Amino acid sequence: MHLFNNVKFNTPESVELEFTLAGIGNRAWALLIDYHILAVILVGFFTAWSIISVSLGDFWVNIFGAGVTLWLIAIAFLVSFIIYIGYFVFFETLWFGQTPGKRVAKIRVVRDDGRLIGLQQATLRALLRPFDEIFFIGAFLIMFGRREKRLGDLAAGTIVIQAQTATASATLIISEQAKLLYEQLIEIADFSQLMPDDFAVIREYLQRRGAMSLKPRASLSLKLAEQVVDIINLEKLPEAVTSDVFLEAAYLGYQKPEF
Repeated sequence: MHLFNNVKFNTPESVELEFTLAGIGNRAWALLIDYHILAVILVGFFTAWSIISVSLGDFWVNIFGAGVTLWLIAIAFLVSFIIYIGYFVFFETLWFGQTPGKRVAKIRVVRDDGRLIGLQQATLRALLRPFDEIFFIGAFLIMFGRREKRLGDLAAGTIVIQAQTATASATLIISEQAKLLYEQLIEIADFSQLMPDDFAVIREYLQRRGAMSLKPRASLSLKLAEQVVDIINLEKLPEAVTSDVFLEAAYLGYQKPEF
């Protein structure tokens, strides 16, 4: 088992990025939180289903016969399985690789190339989750696999990484202008489109820009800013704002997604 297993990606800008895999501890903590939420949802469903079944029992028996009880039980278990699978598919698709538990544990599911997962990957992971957990296949594969993939990850082509957070650094300074710009941009931009590798490139530039000469720094900053403008669905760079300030605002935008 690797305590701090890392994985590297190469972005289209030829920047090598390194992420830390989530590890079985963080994943177990996230799953524990998700299962508590799921338990509340399922208890609510079974309670409501029981009340409906009892109150309409005679009506259903008269229509469908005495065997209706077995059908009601079968339907209840089928719906509960759909809720179980749908919980993970819904959140991992809507929240770009995170469930409530993963957000608390600060981990995220991404594709093998570092890109965000979609509905297909989230569905494959969810459908294979029962096999991973009931038979402990997932725990075994995570502990002894080089990339810490459970069965669902192998089928979907995904990995689970530690989500990127703010990095305390003397060379990473967020200006007040960028903070004000961020407050304006959240109303018109879609920061949820920023991917982990996009954020890592922005962070890398902001950390190292102080060591760059003026001309290369200006060129790289403008190039990155124009790419981010396209990603977050803006028409153009905001007026009277430098590309550096814009990238600082984008840095804040990734860490504070609006869902």
